[in-house]
Amino acid sequence: MAYLENIRTFLRVYELGNMSAAARDLRISSAVASARVSQLEEHLNVRLFQRTTRALSPTEHGNLFYRGATKIIDAVEEAEAEISHVTRSPRGTLFIAAPIGMGQRLIAPAIPLFKDANPLIEIRLRLSDRKVDLTGEGLDAAFFLGLPEDSTLKIRKIADCERMLCAAPSYLAQRGTPKSHEDLSSGKHDCLNMRYPGAPEFQWPLVTKSGVKKVPVSGPFESDHGDVLTGWALDGHGIVLKPVFEIANYLASGQLIPVLENEPPVPVQMACLYTHRKRQDPKVRLFLDFMVAQILRHLDENAVP
Repeated sequence: MAYLENIRTFLRVYELGNMSAAARDLRISSAVASARVSQLEEHLNVRLFQRTTRALSPTEHGNLFYRGATKIIDAVEEAEAEISHVTRSPRGTLFIAAPIGMGQRLIAPAIPLFKDANPLIEIRLRLSDRKVDLTGEGLDAAFFLGLPEDSTLKIRKIADCERMLCAAPSYLAQRGTPKSHEDLSSGKHDCLNMRYPGAPEFQWPLVTKSGVKKVPVSGPFESDHGDVLTGWALDGHGIVLKPVFEIANYLASGQLIPVLENEPPVPVQMACLYTHRKRQDPKVRLFLDFMVAQILRHLDENAVP
């Protein structure tokens, strides 16, 4: 098992490009991670990484071994999955990613329930509003809102999520309530937008009487963290477009007020991505089945009338 753990550690170092990040991911110390890689290099009698004080990069031997090592670990995990299926006791670790708002409100609260029912499975949840690389980051599954760019991955659709434009009463009292989408594109209102590296120009798809229009919007604030945008909206700094499940409590309390209800945003797809191989893993299937049921129940219970 020590050799396999050394290989697994090498794979995470290779994929994350950083010894400390891999150690945190594996919940071991940097010293242990470094020792495992060194033991593997000693066993293979080659150097797998070039190390400097600032960077760590794979050598030619490292690139070659990575391609073979992934096959080794895949084969072991496939065999373990088959045993788990036979014994009906799935075990192992799942690496899951989700957007921050969805992860905090829908995924994270349900994980302890899943763990109670499946004590042999460990969950490592990563929350980020940036786009994730499912294969490059070694993820088993990634929840997301929107449309995926990588068509080679498998998609399990969960629901079409209602979205809403809203703002704080203080903002509307000062700036007025928009009457149509033209009020947004004309610059009369400050719109709070999600921005991350590689993000397209801001356009909000709204359902108008003449069909769906992609309305260009702008404002003085932007962030790559969805909850930051919600916080700015609550503080009266602009209009925000959010999935209803993220702001249902603020709508119920009157802290946020819906606007342009006659021209609502197009619903956004909520789904989960995974590779074809991961679909065969019983613990992945078990987790997704459980989580989808929990999410749908939450969305139904918190739907805005």
